[in-house]
Amino acid sequence: MISILDPAQGSTGSGLVERMRHAFSTDGKLAASPQFEYRPQQQRMAELVARALERNHALVVEAATGVGKSLAYLLPAVEHALEHRRKAIICTHTINLQEQLIHKDLPIVRKLTGDFHAELLKGRGNYLCPSRLKNAFSHSGDLFSTSEAAELQLIEDWFRQNPGGTLSEMDFTPGARVWSLVCSEPHACTPRRCPPGSGCVYQDVRRRMAEADVLVLNHTLFFTLLASADETLAEDANFIFPRDFVILDEAHTIENIAAKAFGLHLSESNVRFELGRLFNPKTRKGFFQSLGEQEGIREVCQAVGLAETFFREAEAACKFSGPYGKEYRVREPGLLEDTLSLPLQRVARYAQKAGDAARSDGQKLEILDIAKRLNALRATLAAFLDQTEEGHVYWAERGGGDNRVLSFHSAPIDVSPQLENIFFTGKKACVFTSATLGIGDDTALSYFRNRVGAHKAEAATLESPFDFQKQMRLYLVKKMPEPASPDYAAALQEKISHFLTLSQGRAFVLFTSYSQMTAQADRLEEFCEDNGWRLLVQGRGMPRHQMLSEFKKDTHSILLGTDSFWTGVDVPGESLSNVIITRLPFAVPDHPVTASRLEHLEEQGLNPFTEYSVPEAILKLRQGVGRLIRTRQDHGIVAILDPRLLSKPYGRAFLASLPDCPTEMV
Repeated sequence: MISILDPAQGSTGSGLVERMRHAFSTDGKLAASPQFEYRPQQQRMAELVARALERNHALVVEAATGVGKSLAYLLPAVEHALEHRRKAIICTHTINLQEQLIHKDLPIVRKLTGDFHAELLKGRGNYLCPSRLKNAFSHSGDLFSTSEAAELQLIEDWFRQNPGGTLSEMDFTPGARVWSLVCSEPHACTPRRCPPGSGCVYQDVRRRMAEADVLVLNHTLFFTLLASADETLAEDANFIFPRDFVILDEAHTIENIAAKAFGLHLSESNVRFELGRLFNPKTRKGFFQSLGEQEGIREVCQAVGLAETFFREAEAACKFSGPYGKEYRVREPGLLEDTLSLPLQRVARYAQKAGDAARSDGQKLEILDIAKRLNALRATLAAFLDQTEEGHVYWAERGGGDNRVLSFHSAPIDVSPQLENIFFTGKKACVFTSATLGIGDDTALSYFRNRVGAHKAEAATLESPFDFQKQMRLYLVKKMPEPASPDYAAALQEKISHFLTLSQGRAFVLFTSYSQMTAQADRLEEFCEDNGWRLLVQGRGMPRHQMLSEFKKDTHSILLGTDSFWTGVDVPGESLSNVIITRLPFAVPDHPVTASRLEHLEEQGLNPFTEYSVPEAILKLRQGVGRLIRTRQDHGIVAILDPRLLSKPYGRAFLASLPDCPTEMV
């Protein structure tokens, strides 16, 4: 196989930029494929990425739908990695894109460059560890209830048939407690305990990861690896590995993912879970039971009771807004007296003592790890109650089926300084890309760059090659009752029904409120049934991926969705011919993270509505509208049922950000 690195293939120069210009030209290697369409935007993006890699600098590039950005960054990235013996880290937000890169795009690149080693990396907890599985079986009588033991046998049977499989590939979902005792964890799944030939999926992947030229992973895992690499970072590592470089696709999600990664998180279920691994008072199973640690069992039982009391007192102190209130912002340290840290510390000491005395290496490692986790929970709790992290917003959340599982969180109000330090300080090659980074006429992408600290990064905007004048029609409504009006629900139903009729179903209806979505689902049910259209509603028993699959198969179906269907969903073809957006997607200002960001801007003398709320809503609206046209063959309509686009001054900024297409007002 001849690589395009070979100048004999008609390259007009030896530099990576020139080679990319030729590769994506009308007479380059890609043009030999009957599926290839010359797109100057794709060619330009490949050149920009190549230049950033060659010069070791940062690039922020918006590549609209249809540009073909995956190949435009993969080809120069693989070429650069192979030529200079560097590791390319490709990060995405969605599993769908990761699988597309591994199974579709990288095989195309391989035909052009010659063979290379690419790995898809998942979070460690997705991989089963045979040594932990064996250890769990050897103590199953003391660790597991009858149903849990049966589940353990199911895992063992499945793994025997699927020795390289991961959690997401299982045909059943194991319980959290059982899986926690058999999946890969740092304490018990080590290169020494799981050497080559042991069948350990994670350690095999880890060894391949070290040798790989290209790694594909998600944003959250990237930040996890970055945090764990801090103490062992190689001198020549830019991020995680020696001389690596990173490309972050779907980069519009980075600010929120980084805020979560840099924050504190502790939940009532975490505490119960770790204590229950030592001893579960209901099932009377656990490591302390296995070792006959009666004093430890008493301490766990006492800690479980004190944890219940602590979290109920915390819930009362939070003063949630009504029985359905989800978040409560904790503005001052000392929300309540810390009556939980000491019980956790006592249990951790017993666990440390029991682990040191354990005869089995497997049990020793498991119990010592639980001791470490309990101490980490105690430290997180103290940091939350004392609010030790400066520049963070702190809040409590309620969740679970009965809305009574409490959790504590914090997040940096402004992540840009940390992201600037990670990605944009010094000479580091990194590329941030997405179909939506700009807002309206913001060709310099200044809003996004300011949010992520990319002030000095090169910026570029590449328009879509699609012909929106022919492929798409936009409908705007002049008048609608206010959402608080008693007439609003009926008017919304009427408008949705009208536009569903225009497209004969085949539509996404996107909502900003879950309650409003379910109310409209009830109203639309009979109308859809009369027309023979299947109605799929998010949250009504069907997982997201299955809903999408059913929607694609039934070409006249209708899907009602909220937040997760606005982005990262790809439905080319006639199944999706209409996107109905019920309201402009302004973030709820009472969520603690959003509220703190607005306050932060106000403290700087800026208008938080125009500087944050509007730009964020524009980006999300662009994502929602972008669900419609995915290929040159797609045609359809978008209906935005929010009259503020026409009645409010800021509506012009929203309209300026949308594709240039025929527009009709109704």
